[in-house]
Amino acid sequence: MTLRRIAAASLIAPFLALAATTLAAAEPRSVTDVIGREVKVDLPAQRVVLGFYFEDYMAVGGEKAFDRVVGLSREAWEGWVPANWAMHTAHRPSLTDIADVGEVEAQTFSVEKVLALKPDLLVLADWQYKALGLDADRIEENGIPIVVVDYNAQTVERHAASTRLLGTLTGEEARAGEIASFYEGALKDVADRVAKSGLLKPKVYVEFGNKGPAEYSFTYGKNMWGAMATAGGGDNIAAPFVEWWGPINPEQVLASKPDAIFLSGRENNKNPAALPMGQGVEPAVAREKLKAFESRPGWAQLPAVKNGQLFGVYQGASRTNSDFAMVQFIAKQLYPAAFADVDPVANYLGYYAKYLPVVPKGTFAIDVKG
Repeated sequence: MTLRRIAAASLIAPFLALAATTLAAAEPRSVTDVIGREVKVDLPAQRVVLGFYFEDYMAVGGEKAFDRVVGLSREAWEGWVPANWAMHTAHRPSLTDIADVGEVEAQTFSVEKVLALKPDLLVLADWQYKALGLDADRIEENGIPIVVVDYNAQTVERHAASTRLLGTLTGEEARAGEIASFYEGALKDVADRVAKSGLLKPKVYVEFGNKGPAEYSFTYGKNMWGAMATAGGGDNIAAPFVEWWGPINPEQVLASKPDAIFLSGRENNKNPAALPMGQGVEPAVAREKLKAFESRPGWAQLPAVKNGQLFGVYQGASRTNSDFAMVQFIAKQLYPAAFADVDPVANYLGYYAKYLPVVPKGTFAIDVKG
């Protein structure tokens, strides 16, 4: 062998060894997703398309997990919480280079784009998988396994199962177990404090404040903020009338006379009267918009409004592991003595400091009184 060939072989050898190590690291495994489907996938996955729960995927897998993400439903991140997206892309500009496969709810999700990326795994939310229907079957028929996770159900069991499953998919089982156990412990602490208070459950109404005071938007029954209000010790007035999420008759709200009202808001509001909450939102602006809801017909007579129990919460801090802090916030407003030593917003920011590479700055929970 010539000296030139020997030198070339010595340069190539480390790269071949690295490739072999990478290939050896991924092995076929069978996992059971949160809706009970047994799925065979090579793990840890090397080429991933991610439909939702972007921060949870990053919190569990670490920032390096996004080195293997080749596709995103970008509208569900950039479009729904653009300030959050901007915060992450400022830290990691390469996120903008990841291919966009479209978004299920907007009916722009493209099976062809997914197939073209040749992923070895597609991770979808339960609601995305159900909405895709036959298109999901088509993806699997082309040899791409789909694993379903679910934080929208807003139960401790689904949160923990989804987190541990993401740990298996990313090869970060220990980190996932830590986060899942933390979430379970935080919700148990809330339940224990509420139980020890010995108080009757206050009546609670929750609404997405994206339409402003002039028009009622949807409320929540069993999932998302409805489930969070219940976990926080509230008696959700919408539960008998709304199964998951949807509108409620305004007269029913007045007749129920809620003791506390929580309006959720986000950063990107097309309606200027909507409640702004989240990254980059100033407290004074959020409080001014929140207070405007008091002017709704009949609301001045509600116990919640009379007693200053009107609150704003961040829509982006639901259906995610960090939502434990919003449950704490709800519980603290309903049972102030029992949660006197709990700082929900500080805990929310603390979660980011421990598990995510960005630092949120804005308004994530607020009361109307100031």
